[in-house]
Amino acid sequence: MTIQKQQLDITDRVVGKFGDGQLNLYLEKERIGQMVSENNYDLKAGYEFNNNRFYQVADVVTGPDQKYVDCDYENGWC
Repeated sequence: MTIQKQQLDITDRVVGKFGDGQLNLYLEKERIGQMVSENNYDLKAGYEFNNNRFYQVADVVTGPDQKYVDCDYENGWC
């Protein structure tokens, strides 16, 4: 089991709302940034805009879930 950073495509979940003369971007109820100009966005750390898609960079667990087993060969317990 390892933890790796991955880009999760959140484009379909990002919503823009006008406020204070600017277009603010939200993921659910969390403000993640604002639109500065066409295809130019100021996003919080952990969010990216590439190839017309919004991404959230997240730690993702990969690989098999390893188990630890300690066998006591003297008493026959495992």
